[in-house]
Amino acid sequence: MNQFGTVAMTVLEASGFFAPLLFISFHLLRPLLFLPVAFICISGGILFGAVTGSIYSVIGVTLSSLLFYKMSQWMPKTLQKLVKLKHKLFGKHSSFSTSQIALLRLVPFIHFHLISLCIIEMSQGFKDYMKTSFYSNIPLAVVYTSVGQWLSRLSPFVMAGFLLMLLTFIYLLRRKEIVIKWDDFFQAGA
Repeated sequence: MNQFGTVAMTVLEASGFFAPLLFISFHLLRPLLFLPVAFICISGGILFGAVTGSIYSVIGVTLSSLLFYKMSQWMPKTLQKLVKLKHKLFGKHSSFSTSQIALLRLVPFIHFHLISLCIIEMSQGFKDYMKTSFYSNIPLAVVYTSVGQWLSRLSPFVMAGFLLMLLTFIYLLRRKEIVIKWDDFFQAGA
C-alpha cells in the first residue's frame, strides 16, 4: 500500500492541470485499491493545500458515496450482508443523527461505506441520502486535508522527532504480559 501511495502522489504531482481530476478519481478508485479515506484526504492537503484540497476531497468523497448508493441498488444481496455486519457492530435498533454520522466519519478505523449504509437506512430517498452524505463528508475532508497541509509544512527534522516520539510511546504503551499455555508451563514436570 505504501508503494502505491508513493506512486499515486508522484503521478498527481506530475499531472499539472489534470491533477484535480486524477485526485477525485482516486477517491472513486479508493475502495478497489484498499486505500483509507484519510490517506487520500491527507494527500489532498499535501498536494493542494487545505482549502482547495478540502473542496476536491468533498467532491471525491461525495461521488464515492453516490457510487456506493448506486452499487447498493444494483446488488441487494451484498447490501443485506452489509446490513448484517452493521447490526453486529452497532446493534439492530441503532439510529444516528447527521451530526453523529459526521463524527463517525472522522474515526479512521470505521469503514467509510459502513457509515454510508447507516445513511441509506436513515434517509427517505436518494435526495435525502445525498444531502446527508454531503454534509457528513465536509468535516471528514476538512479535518484530514488540514492535517495534510500541516504535515507538508513540517521540516524533516521535526517529522523525524515526531516519529521517534510516536515510536517511543508505542513501545512504552505496549502490552507487557507474557502468555504461557497451561500445557507448556507444566510440560517440564510430566
